[in-house]
Amino acid sequence: MMPLTMAKSGEPVTIRRISGKDEARQHLAELGFVVGSDVTVVSEIAGNLIVQVKDSRIALDKAMANRIMV
Repeated sequence: MMPLTMAKSGEPVTIRRISGKDEARQHLAELGFVVGSDVTVVSEIAGNLIVQVKDSRIALDKAMANRIMV
């Protein structure tokens, strides 16, 4: 397992685990980041990620992206 920040751009990865407080995990789940779902890193700028989740593109800061293990 590795944090989402280590995933290569354009390569689909599957979420294995999400760490952090319940509120943070709940917020990510509402955005579509749930264990078992596939996400793709679209681009990375200064550690911040643009991630394709289902039919949406979502920006995540580095701290939040590091909580998502793939």
